Amino acid sequence: MIRQTRLILALVLLAAAVGHAEETEKIRALLITGGCCHDYAFQAKAMQLAAAKHGVHIEWTVVNEGGKETKAQIALYQNPQWADGFDVIVHNECFANTAAADYIRSITTAHKKGANAVVIHCAMHTYRAAKIDDWREFLGVTSRRHEHKSNYAVEVVAKDHEIMKGFPANYRTPKDELYVIEKVWPNTTVLAKSKSQKNDKSHPVVWTSRYGKARVFGTTYGHSNETFSDETYLKMLVRVPVGRQANSS
Repeated sequence: MIRQTRLILALVLLAAAVGHAEETEKIRALLITGGCCHDYAFQAKAMQLAAAKHGVHIEWTVVNEGGKETKAQIALYQNPQWADGFDVIVHNECFANTAAADYIRSITTAHKKGANAVVIHCAMHTYRAAKIDDWREFLGVTSRRHEHKSNYAVEVVAKDHEIMKGFPANYRTPKDELYVIEKVWPNTTVLAKSKSQKNDKSHPVVWTSRYGKARVFGTTYGHSNETFSDETYLKMLVRVPVGRQANSS
């Protein structure tokens, strides 16, 4: 049953339920992780510890499959109801060379029907090899490559947005990668940008989007364990509002 309340995603993903929900009510989160290039065990644990530290009641289900593969098709999506029963789906995986259209649409269809999402870092390059754009539209941005690892300045461009309130004016990331954004999809609102150290071109690094009935929050940062240990990064994630109402605006 879909919970008809507004949720606030906490610290690396979810926060306390507000509106008519009881403060002690658990948020049901599905974290999908695994694949190439990152310390997913550390990042998953960091999310869980951060939520607990801030008193957020989350019932976590973690699916870490696919090993270090870039072409994995995980078993979870074989069930058409794979997203049922969860308040939010957290995508922190990296399967860049998986390209099967039917497989990808088994994921995006659930989101279009209302499965809210947080998409982190290499989720943007997942299914990069696919010819269809369904996943990229769901993410809210299109990216196929990144620039070098560095400490990037973050410029807040939506200062009045509740997610970015209180974000430090002179913040620089821990060592992380800047993703090159080729396209911002129409239902996407960019909240913050970072500038390339090679050509001074700005790229979105934090945004919100709508995909069908789903609300989506995204950030391209999240490569390093240093980022997943950074308090400013985590505080930003705390401020992510996500509703699971079918008719909310």
